[in-house]
Amino acid sequence: MKQIAPIKQLNTFFDQFALALENYDTKTMAHLYEMPCTLLSDDATTVFTEPVKLEGFFNRGASVYKQVGVYKVRAEIWNRQIWTQKMLMVKMKWRYANQLGEEIYTCDYNYIMKQDREGNLKIVMSVSLNEKEQMEEWQKKNSKK
Repeated sequence: MKQIAPIKQLNTFFDQFALALENYDTKTMAHLYEMPCTLLSDDATTVFTEPVKLEGFFNRGASVYKQVGVYKVRAEIWNRQIWTQKMLMVKMKWRYANQLGEEIYTCDYNYIMKQDREGNLKIVMSVSLNEKEQMEEWQKKNSKK
């Protein structure tokens, strides 16, 4: 069975991830990560070794997305670097919009990804560059309205 190069799986992968975010489908989101995985931001470094614990973490985030009115999610891949035949790094921007299609906020992420034994692309490390700051900025602007 011939495996698909990881670079060719990226758009499909992040389309699936965006759909899971829109549907608050935290089980699918967790399934897109390799175990163990690391979530990294300025404020925290969290290592998950069990999908159910990662799903619980995503459940808390999904409730925040619901509160701010996230309805549509779009992934913009800005750059990808192939490291090996099975590993790559992806720089991207997430765009979150409300039910009317109005942008709520955007944020930047870097992902280290690799293919698993079955050839499926998985996230090994997720690096949030500015999501907390972007969401706080949006909330500050909207609290003045």
